[in-house]
Amino acid sequence: MQTSVNEDSMHKGTFYLIAAAGFASMAGMRICDALLPSLAASFQVSTGTAASSISLFVIAYGFLQLVYGPLGDRYGKQRVITYAVAACAFINLALVFASSMTAVAVMRAIAGAVTAGIIPLGMAHIGDSVPYSDRQRVLAKFLSATITGMIGGQWVGGLFADLLDWRAAFVLLTALFGGVAFMLLRALPPKPDPSVGQPGFLVQMRGVLQVAWARRILTLALIEGAFVFSALVFIPTYLHSRFGLPLTAAGAIVALYGAGGLAYTFLARHLLRRFGEKGLARIGGALMGTGFALLAFSSHWAWAVPACLVAGLGFYMLHNTLQVNATQMAPHARGTAVSLFACSLFLGQSLGIGAVAILVDKYGIGAAFIASMIALPLIGAWFAHSISSRLR
Repeated sequence: MQTSVNEDSMHKGTFYLIAAAGFASMAGMRICDALLPSLAASFQVSTGTAASSISLFVIAYGFLQLVYGPLGDRYGKQRVITYAVAACAFINLALVFASSMTAVAVMRAIAGAVTAGIIPLGMAHIGDSVPYSDRQRVLAKFLSATITGMIGGQWVGGLFADLLDWRAAFVLLTALFGGVAFMLLRALPPKPDPSVGQPGFLVQMRGVLQVAWARRILTLALIEGAFVFSALVFIPTYLHSRFGLPLTAAGAIVALYGAGGLAYTFLARHLLRRFGEKGLARIGGALMGTGFALLAFSSHWAWAVPACLVAGLGFYMLHNTLQVNATQMAPHARGTAVSLFACSLFLGQSLGIGAVAILVDKYGIGAAFIASMIALPLIGAWFAHSISSRLR
């Protein structure tokens, strides 16, 4: 439910802690992107098989949203986030000692399951605390933390793969999650009474899914996740295998995708005022299509630099607009609503990665870029049209 907490008190109290948790969460999610060749070589498996460390993570991440959203509404969003961050520290420590690719994949699935309770509930917490008129700006600030985590995860993954060992990456994640968990535990709010005014889990989810606009947003998130991330995770491997770039350099280039997102967070207020939600959706889809076209058809690795910047800017123009709508599509059960949004996004991501991994092993990585090049502008146009229709 909407609370009386204002934006200033949130910034002073919990915003930076929630943002730090979001940073760690995204770093953990993306760290395997540049580790795929190292994992494949370490366990003598194909790149497609090593990609199970990503696909199983996001499958678990997506399905567990069905649990964390109602839990956040019932027991308090900040409390659930805190316990999820603490659990992440333990599972990443266990990954350090994995002895097979199967063990890595299973423990990454568990990592996805516990990480699922962080970013969506953080967004819902902001939705509870900040009026809609200012919410896109505050969510953009939260995005800057998660984007920085994505950049750090991708770059550190490549760095450790080249200079140290893939296990060292999980040592770092253990320390990161452990530190954030310690700070969050010290700032835990009083435990709410779960018996007061809260319907059951299934009732909350059914209430969200009965809203037509919520169903549209969830469908868009599913399709967006399938076509964005199924291409994104293979960029480091593509640059390494086709152009011979070291994984450190490949990871640094892919980190520019996040830099494009950071540019959006600084320009969000101006862009929203200039183009509105419809314009952000339409232009964002077109920019993503342009970026993946450059990756698919370029003959030199240098084209990947503007490609990742442009695609990252476009993604966050579209995605932040989807996020803001997700926080308001069912205010009576905001935690459940935003978690269903994340469930759709990452279910789409897992399905997309799984399908594209088969195509990559058979036709090459370029097939992933071409599919995204075609689909993403259409998704942006559909969302813009949906906003227009809803306003009418």
